[in-house]
Amino acid sequence: MPIYQDTKHVPYTARQMFDLVADIEKYPEFLPWVDAMRVRNSDLTNGTGTSAADMIVGFKVFKERFGSRVEQDRTALTIVSHYLDGPFKHLENSWVFEPLPDGGCNVHVKTEYEFKNRLLQMAATQFVDYAFLQLSDAFVERANKIYGAEHKA
Repeated sequence: MPIYQDTKHVPYTARQMFDLVADIEKYPEFLPWVDAMRVRNSDLTNGTGTSAADMIVGFKVFKERFGSRVEQDRTALTIVSHYLDGPFKHLENSWVFEPLPDGGCNVHVKTEYEFKNRLLQMAATQFVDYAFLQLSDAFVERANKIYGAEHKA
């Protein structure tokens, strides 16, 4: 099963980055290929709990809906998204926000995925890795836009 992993050092606090990634309803505003996001239900209190959401992803003529259960733990600074339904056989995305002494943090993201169709799996692996890198970079760009250097905590 292919795995994509990335770590980004950012000048923002782990809580700032957690809050940015946890705000899933804003994803269509800044993530490439994300056309829409709908929260089915949510049981979140102070950034901790579970929600279920549908994401519509579009690329050229390709358009798919992904259902996910998202577990957020603001105290542990982790977010894990578990795949519910869509074109994959398996998809799990985890975020860990590691506070650093300089006031910034390391953002660790790991995505495991497997398509239902083996032929599609082989054909899409390189594109999917590129797409995950673009998505990871989009979160950093969003943080720069929202928090900026003057808001570094």
